[in-house]
Amino acid sequence: MDYNIGQGIINFKEGLKNLNIELDDYQIKQFMDYYQILIDWNKKMNLTSITELPEVIHKHFLDSLSIVNVYRPEDEKIIDVGTGAGFPGIPIKIAFPNTRVVLMDSLKKRISFLDEVIKNLNLYNIDAVHGRAEDLGRDQTFRETFDLCTSRAVAKLSVLTEYCLPFVKKGGYFIPYKSGNINDELQEAQNAIKTLGGSVRNHKEFTLPLTDIRRSLIMIEKIKETPKKYPRTAGKPAKEPL
Repeated sequence: MDYNIGQGIINFKEGLKNLNIELDDYQIKQFMDYYQILIDWNKKMNLTSITELPEVIHKHFLDSLSIVNVYRPEDEKIIDVGTGAGFPGIPIKIAFPNTRVVLMDSLKKRISFLDEVIKNLNLYNIDAVHGRAEDLGRDQTFRETFDLCTSRAVAKLSVLTEYCLPFVKKGGYFIPYKSGNINDELQEAQNAIKTLGGSVRNHKEFTLPLTDIRRSLIMIEKIKETPKKYPRTAGKPAKEPL
């Protein structure tokens, strides 16, 4: 075994231990295969600027799994909005195989990559869907049908909430991944969260395992249905945040 891969696995297991997650050898192999496919595809299309194994382990794999700091998925139906190269959706699916996952992205090329990962890793009950949140959030196939919505997309919380909360059913949760201190951003998003039917239940700041990278997770519960006029048409949420 390549020394870097071997050392990477040791570091990965140590990080998992910090998160109180235990994976078997097959699941660890799935993560390493995922890394290899990511690097291969990244040569022909821009999926991530993070390509060294230690960085991918910390900034993608462990970061994705850090959701357990506020919520431990078991068999929920999950949608990952703006999933990009599959984060956090695919790591969550590998670590918690009983979950049912939809990976949503607006770029068709990324969907082809995600389909390849799903096939090569033999993942079941997971689909990659091409579309914009503003459109699929109005589609009855997706609207208010998920127990959990995740997103690591780079957008203000007020905007992300309009993209994501319409997918969540009453009693479910929207959990966005954010960097460090987001108190001001969270305060600015209060109107959007309330308008769209949500309520903040938990907000946790922490350091990623084996790093000094500060992260935040916000747990927003869906307490009432999202008004039918949301999400607004493409571009509106970003241009005119609630």
